[in-house]
Amino acid sequence: MSTLTVRAFDDRDVAPACELVNHYIEQTAVHFALQPETPDQFRTSWIEDQSRYPWVAAEIDGSFAGYAKCCRWRTRDAYALTAETGIYVSHHAQGRGVGRSLYLELIRRASDAGFHLLVAGATLPNDASIRLHESVGFQRVGIFTECGRKFDRWHDVIFWQLRL
Repeated sequence: MSTLTVRAFDDRDVAPACELVNHYIEQTAVHFALQPETPDQFRTSWIEDQSRYPWVAAEIDGSFAGYAKCCRWRTRDAYALTAETGIYVSHHAQGRGVGRSLYLELIRRASDAGFHLLVAGATLPNDASIRLHESVGFQRVGIFTECGRKFDRWHDVIFWQLRL
């Protein structure tokens, strides 16, 4: 039987998390960046976020399986207690409860950090992401149509919120 562990994100997670995100950047419309990140760029983002926003990583039997993070949603001061979430699960770990475990721990840590609202979005179609977000309590608030352009086509994005 496999052992799933969710813990605080740390330096050993930078390289595999960057590789995972780069897969989504280069191969899918799930991530709207157009250029892959270097591990140094990824580490800088994590270091800048970690003092305020929780990041968590998952392992299955000691191997990296994914991560979830909170980050700044908008820059105006009135939004300071709202955070945006991001979650990425490795292909070998999908369908094994990793996403749900990551989200539940991230939500707990965001609440403990004093956040009031979490906001999440996903490129459509993405049935697995819809199921995941709604299974942990996020409520659908709308769909922005044709708001992102990648791979020479327009993509819709669904958004949710979760009041803590």
